[in-house]
Amino acid sequence: MDHDTFWALVEEARGRTGAGADDRGADDDPLPDALTDLLVEKLDADQVLAFAAAADDVADAAYGWTVWGAAYVVEGGCSDDGFMDFRDGLILAGRATFERAVADPDSLADHPAVAAMAGEGSAWFGFESLDALVGDAWSRVTGEDDEAYYAARDSSSHAGSGAEPWGESWDFDDDGENARRLPRLTALFQS
Repeated sequence: MDHDTFWALVEEARGRTGAGADDRGADDDPLPDALTDLLVEKLDADQVLAFAAAADDVADAAYGWTVWGAAYVVEGGCSDDGFMDFRDGLILAGRATFERAVADPDSLADHPAVAAMAGEGSAWFGFESLDALVGDAWSRVTGEDDEAYYAARDSSSHAGSGAEPWGESWDFDDDGENARRLPRLTALFQS
């Protein structure tokens, strides 16, 4: 599946959910179910696997130190697993937000869910886990269980991200360095 088709499906699911598309912290978050339903409606089993591989490729594009630094500031810390969740949330935020954030992670300061996370709300930008959502769609299409999905995924040819994120690393606990590299996000979350 090419990336344009992948993004078209994400955007269609976002369109189906309207204003509820951007907050993964909401109890009634409509986007995961809308995307799962859309994959079931429009794709066969092999195409669902191709969607999963495209999601891996897209997530790999965000596997950079500056994006991880942004996740660290936004989340108040960010482990390897947390960074996977953050990148999945970045994908669900849509193509424009994703591409803008990969080019300039500090631009996430403009995102409503990120801004809400800096306040007292229960917003969350990440998502755990896009692969599980796709697995649910695959299981609904095939009638097989999660174990069969992960076996089918393991046989795919996705190489995965490199050993190290792209870009220059820094100590994410260094507030001064965070402020230099991500001034808007740092200011938002230091208030």
